Order: sequence, then C-alpha cells, then structure tokens
Amino acid sequence: MLQLDGRRSEALSYLQKAADKAKRRGYIPFPPAFVIAPEGEATPPPIARLVQGGRGGMVRLRLYLCITMMATQEPFDLRRPPGPNGWRQMLALDSKTGPRRVASNLKWLADNKFIDLQPQWGSPSAITLLSATGDGGLYTQPREEGRYVGVPIEFWTRGWLLQLSPTATALLFVLREALGGHAEPQYIPTVKRQRYGLSSATWTTGRKELEAQGLLTVKREPQGTFYDFTRLRNAYQLDLQRLDDYPSWT
Repeated sequence: MLQLDGRRSEALSYLQKAADKAKRRGYIPFPPAFVIAPEGEATPPPIARLVQGGRGGMVRLRLYLCITMMATQEPFDLRRPPGPNGWRQMLALDSKTGPRRVASNLKWLADNKFIDLQPQWGSPSAITLLSATGDGGLYTQPREEGRYVGVPIEFWTRGWLLQLSPTATALLFVLREALGGHAEPQYIPTVKRQRYGLSSATWTTGRKELEAQGLLTVKREPQGTFYDFTRLRNAYQLDLQRLDDYPSWT
C-alpha cells in the first residue's frame, strides 16, 4: 500500500469505522435491477443514471453506495447520518467545496427517488433508502428477492470506492451481474451489453481502468460452433481477490 495523503487516509478510516458499525461482512447485495434494465426497456438502469455526466456523478454514486452499505436493517435508514462535513471527510472531498457537493447530491438522490430525506431539528436530515430501481417504492433486502449482485465489503474498507472512477465502478458492478459466479472468461453478447446502459466509450474507459488496477482480465476467444463463422470476441474475467488488497493510488 502506497503512502496516502491525509485526506484519503482519513476517509479510509471513516469507511472502515462505518462498515464496523454496520457490522458488514462478506458481500453487500444489490438487486440485479439496479445494474441491468429489463428486456425491451429503453430507460437506462439506475447505476447508469447515477454515473451520467462522468466525474459529475462521482459524489452521488459514492454517497449512494455508502448509504446502502450503512443502512442494514428495516426500515433501512440512517437516523443519525453524518452531516455534510462528515460525508465530506468520508469521501475525501475538498473542505471548501465538499459540504456543498454533498448537500446538492443528497438532494439529487432524493429528487430522483433513490432516498428519502426527513428533516430533523438541530441534526442532519435522516436518510431512508428507497427501492434501488429508483421508482420511489420501499427498499427491500436483495437477498430476500433471490438472485443479487454481491460486491465485497473490501470495495469500501480497502478504499476502492475512493480510487475507482464512476465509470470503472459502474463497469465493476455490471461485470459482477453479467459474469455471475463464472470463474472462466465469459463473452457478453451485444444485446445484453445494451441493457446496462453504458456507452461504448464508457465501457472502454472503465475496462482500461479495471485492467490497470488488476481487477479485470480481457481475453480474445473464439465464439461460435464448428459450422458457424467463428470470430474472436472479448471474454471478461474478474479477479475479486484483488479487492482484498489496496488499490494502486493515483
């Protein structure tokens, strides 16, 4: 692990304490509908909406992922959440602009029905998770719904949340959904790729970043049968054990 600057070192400590307080272990579950749109649906899935705007989506995505990690029991709320300055420290934001960015992005999440904010006299607004589909419905525990997209808690506690760009984070979630539990490299058909709502440029940028961090291997493998025209296509393989270590900080 490289030496961190003071801001990121402080943020890493906050994230580890938040995970301990929430008693999080193993995998944090997200419903597939958070990552992939239903067949025939033109609207991008929630995670694609969260990262729209590139770096502009960084704070709202990281806020949402932290809230989801921290809210563990019904009604899946944070009655005593960090204030704007606390979130600013947890996300390693600038001391001058960070609180304002936190406030505006919490409002964005509320306006887009990912969370509900309840004002509290003399304290930060309480936060309640809403349905991860962004439809304003009640949040339900993904594990109780059957299949889910699991992201290791080390994504938070080792600082990957802080290091990966919004596009790389979105692609990591997408590949977790697309590859499921397959250990071998898998090809993702174009029709399915389109349901994730990520542009080709976003996919390519995220892929390069995940490869550079040692989280992803992309191989060229033949697709098709002996009787078909065989083409070489990209096959993707995640290395989730890499999350056990710290990222290469930049």
